[in-house]
Amino acid sequence: MAKKKTSLARRINVLRASVMGANDGIISVAGIVIGVAAATSNGYAILIAGLSGALAGTISMAMGEYVSVSTQKDSQRMALIEEKERLDEDYQSEYDFVKKKYLDQGIAPALATQATNELMAKDALGTVVLERHGFNPHEFTSPYAAAIASMISFPLGSILPMVAVMITPAATRIWATVVAVLIALCITGYAAAVLGDAERGKSVVRNVVAGLLTMAVTFVIGQLFAR
Repeated sequence: MAKKKTSLARRINVLRASVMGANDGIISVAGIVIGVAAATSNGYAILIAGLSGALAGTISMAMGEYVSVSTQKDSQRMALIEEKERLDEDYQSEYDFVKKKYLDQGIAPALATQATNELMAKDALGTVVLERHGFNPHEFTSPYAAAIASMISFPLGSILPMVAVMITPAATRIWATVVAVLIALCITGYAAAVLGDAERGKSVVRNVVAGLLTMAVTFVIGQLFAR
C-alpha cells in the first residue's frame, strides 16, 4: 500500500510550528540569560538559568502547540458534523450558499452554476466546508507533529543565546548576546513572514522589537538585583 503523501498545508503548519518554536526559544532564553548576566558575572549561574529556561520552555511550547492544534481540530470536526446535518436536511440551501459565494467573487452566473454543480457533485461536504469555514476537511493538521516540531525547535533556538553569553568575555557578553539574538530574530521573522505570506519587513521589525523589549526588561530587572 502506497504511503500517503503529506499535503503542502500540513507541511507548512509543521514548518510554522518549527519557526515559531525556534523564535520563542531565542527570545525567551535570551531574556533569561541577559537578566541573570546583568545581575551576576557567575558563568555557572547564567548557564543553569539558561538550561532551566530552555527545558521549561520546551515543555511549555510543545504542550501549548498540542493543545492549540487539538482545540482547532475539535472545532473543525464539529463544523464537519454541522455541515453534514445541513446537507442532509436542506441540500438546496447549501448549494445556493456555495453558488452565491462564487457570484460574490465576480464569477459569471453561468460559470458559477457550472462550478457549483461540478464541485457539489464531486464532494459536497468538502466544498461547503471550504467555502463556509475556510478549511479543507481532508487536511487536518496533526497536533502531535506540531508538538514534536516545537519540542525540537525551541531548544535549538535557545542554544544561540546560551552559547553567545558563555563564550564571550564577561565585559562584553551582554552586548554580544544582543547582537547575535537580533541577527537570529531577523532570520526567524523573515521565515515566519514567508510561511504566512505576510509583509517581510514588518514581520522582521516586529520580531526584533519584541526581542529588544524582552531583553531590555530582563536586563533592568537583573541590574536591580546586581551584586
